[in-house]
Amino acid sequence: MVLIAADLVLATNDHWTTVLAGVALWGVHMGITQGLLARMVADVTPADLRGTGYGFFNLMSGLAMLVASVLAGLLWDRLGAAYTFYAGAMFCVIAAAGLLCRPAAAK
Repeated sequence: MVLIAADLVLATNDHWTTVLAGVALWGVHMGITQGLLARMVADVTPADLRGTGYGFFNLMSGLAMLVASVLAGLLWDRLGAAYTFYAGAMFCVIAAAGLLCRPAAAK
């Protein structure tokens, strides 16, 4: 939800105070998620393969970021900055809906 808020704030205006608020929200999002992602990798990876797990996670994250950055660059170039951030917010909403619709994990 914080990333959606950051994207929407950044899409609305390019005044420096709005950009500062959007960047601050983006930073809060990064602070919330980065430790959790590392913990998730540690929780699902066997101890003897933990380094490989982190390496694979970072490889997949890097590839996803490359695709996302190319798409964002195309949107920014063709439609402008606001559409890029609106698209980011839309992708976040789709991801959140997917998480809400997934079956509960068996314990």
